[in-house]
Amino acid sequence: MPTWRLLAQAGAQALGCGARGLGAGPGLRSSSGIQLLVRSVHDKSVTWWDEHLSEENVSFVKQLALEENKAQLASKQNPLKDEPWPIQPWEPGSSRVGVIAMKLGMMPLWTKDGRKHVVTLLQVKDCHVLKYTSKENHNGKKAALTVGGKTVSRFHKSPSILKFYQELGLPPKQKIKIFHVSDNAIIKPGTPLYAAHFRPGQYVDVTGKTIGKGFQGVMKRWGFKGQPASHGQTKTHRRPGAISTGDVARVWPGTKLPGQMGNVDRTSYGLKVWRVNTKHNIIYVNGSVPGHKNCLVKVRDSNLPAYRDFAKHLPFPTYFPDGDGEELPEDLYDESVWQAGAPSISFA
Repeated sequence: MPTWRLLAQAGAQALGCGARGLGAGPGLRSSSGIQLLVRSVHDKSVTWWDEHLSEENVSFVKQLALEENKAQLASKQNPLKDEPWPIQPWEPGSSRVGVIAMKLGMMPLWTKDGRKHVVTLLQVKDCHVLKYTSKENHNGKKAALTVGGKTVSRFHKSPSILKFYQELGLPPKQKIKIFHVSDNAIIKPGTPLYAAHFRPGQYVDVTGKTIGKGFQGVMKRWGFKGQPASHGQTKTHRRPGAISTGDVARVWPGTKLPGQMGNVDRTSYGLKVWRVNTKHNIIYVNGSVPGHKNCLVKVRDSNLPAYRDFAKHLPFPTYFPDGDGEELPEDLYDESVWQAGAPSISFA
């Protein structure tokens, strides 16, 4: 029985009424039909984290949390010094982990043959591996790595989530995604991921949530032509019209009708990486990607058959800045990209 009904019966008995509610007892002969409304309040002791703090204490606590986040992120900069997992070489069919990046916007870029390309800037901010799940405990086919991106405030997270991040030694993340990886590409939880995980010339798949347009009609949602503006048309200019014949007596699944537009996950496949900035962790990918500015997207190696072998020449399983390799320059360009300092015309 629901809690509110139990409370209503207890209140009716306390007032000398029967189970039929107030007004049913012998002492209350009125036929006004008085009703008892009870609203259940769960855990009234819960308050906002800054409800009992002064303005000076609020700013002080926020500063402490910010310093703790910086300390936790700095402690994860050298994962190879903290008992790393064995690094295995790349094999045909290997699948690497991806990253979570923030969409900054778009800009033009030119190649050496004079062609102009539009690229999207994706910045990798505080991206870490959070959890490893073996293939036996996942789906039986591939292992899974849970990756989190962009640090957020810990004051609006539940205690169970904060306990998970506290055991991991990382601040809370805004977005969490799961990547399927092969057994030779697993990474220890807590390892940071950088934009140098990708290299210019390769191709990536970017998944993001499209911009929400709300409830739209068929002309905007599906690109319908609409009906004539005159010739006897009355209030039907933007309507869909007939959707089937009279003998069907049903609406077929998938019929194009008005409804919610946007705010769904979409993936752009086979986007070329033109440039990688290792200082600010920015990836320059070709074309547009789903989502609005400052949204978080999922970036991984392209799964198209024509581009799978590009992972052979990439850092495997990921890029470690304190590894044995040489230090990377600030900007990595594709060989066909024209750089700003290079001459625009060369004479033979």
